[in-house]
Amino acid sequence: MSLIDKLRLSLSIGAAKIVTKLVRLSRLGAASVLPGAIALRLQPQALSLLSAQIKRGVILIVGTNGKTTTSLLLRTILENQGWRVAHNATGANLINGLVTALIENTNLIGKLQADYAILEVDENVLPLVLRNCQPQFILGLNLFRDQLDRYGEVDTISQKWQQAIAPLPTETKVILNADDPTLCHLGQQLPQKVLFFGLSEPEAYLDEIPHAVDSTYCPSCGHSLDYQGVYLSHLGDYNCPQCNFSKSQLAVNSQEWPQILIGIYNKYNTLAAGLVAQEMGIDTALIYETVKNFRAAFGRAEELTVGGKQVRILLSKNPVGMNETIRAVKDIHQQGGASTKLLVLNDRTPDGTDVSWIWDVDTEKLLELGGTIVVSGDRTYDMALRLQYSQGEGENNCKLIIKEDLQEAITTALEHTPEHETLHILPTYSAMLEVRGLLTGRKIL
Repeated sequence: MSLIDKLRLSLSIGAAKIVTKLVRLSRLGAASVLPGAIALRLQPQALSLLSAQIKRGVILIVGTNGKTTTSLLLRTILENQGWRVAHNATGANLINGLVTALIENTNLIGKLQADYAILEVDENVLPLVLRNCQPQFILGLNLFRDQLDRYGEVDTISQKWQQAIAPLPTETKVILNADDPTLCHLGQQLPQKVLFFGLSEPEAYLDEIPHAVDSTYCPSCGHSLDYQGVYLSHLGDYNCPQCNFSKSQLAVNSQEWPQILIGIYNKYNTLAAGLVAQEMGIDTALIYETVKNFRAAFGRAEELTVGGKQVRILLSKNPVGMNETIRAVKDIHQQGGASTKLLVLNDRTPDGTDVSWIWDVDTEKLLELGGTIVVSGDRTYDMALRLQYSQGEGENNCKLIIKEDLQEAITTALEHTPEHETLHILPTYSAMLEVRGLLTGRKIL
């Protein structure tokens, strides 16, 4: 690093730290984005210069769903080993958010004190991050349609990932979800060491392929894949009858792994974090122990107590995510504990401005549960209309309540929640931040 680069880095870090303190003193949020944006203006190479100082290695976690939960679990495993970890824990996963997270662990002269960096990365900016960072691990969780107004189809993103990862050193380890045909095919094309995780639990197959399925076609030849069963959207056990493409061998046996959080999607998150930890040489028994005592990240099956009642927040920001949330709520309902639900739909930049995805969600299954559904958010009436069409011609015992004001919606939902049950809130991303702010009195961003 040249003297000029050092001076500019020191200046950018000083400015970022001042901004962080001012934002937090003013109670305007967690200052998870703005400090990094300012630092990059003063030192455009900040990400490269800071990530190069990580002592043991950088771990990039990328995918449409599950980044925050997987990152927090892996971070917990590493910290239990006594290692210091830099992590963009608020979920700010663009370049400015990554730089902000690294600056949190530096002193005023730009010296970074961390053994590892776990960085959640937006799927569309991974190629840009890889120009400025040499990771030890790249962990790919899944690829689903998400914010189509921003990203486009999953095969386009996969091609960009391959072009960005292939030139990296062969020492870089790539860990991918083999149940996702797109990621499995990607891993089979890379020159680096690639390990795969996934499920081997046929008893967990869905009864049918859901409406929100993204691709059931072979990423190699384009022929329809032959599925033995699906676990979630297009994730499952498959092979192509036309060419020799098939699901890769798994490096973990999912049936042996414990799970504390609800939902099939969290089983994937557990396996992903656990496989990375194993590859880092951490004893499997210690990993299992961490998993058994793990608590959810904010908004991801997070549980709160509000006014003496239990609340569980289940982030639902795209068709696959919401379908899996509904699946989890249905399982809880069958145990007698989910009669009231609050759906909050926003269309802000973090959510994606195109909310047509709600028509790919199997909301019919939510109404089949009966009880009370309260609807709110910027696009309250879009969600209410979707639910109205989900009722069909038959009768159901579901009571639909529309509340434009989010505070009123939360209050109403809590009033309709029996003392012995849990209120389940299904919000999009910006809505989740608003909900948490109202419930806890604190903003995340």
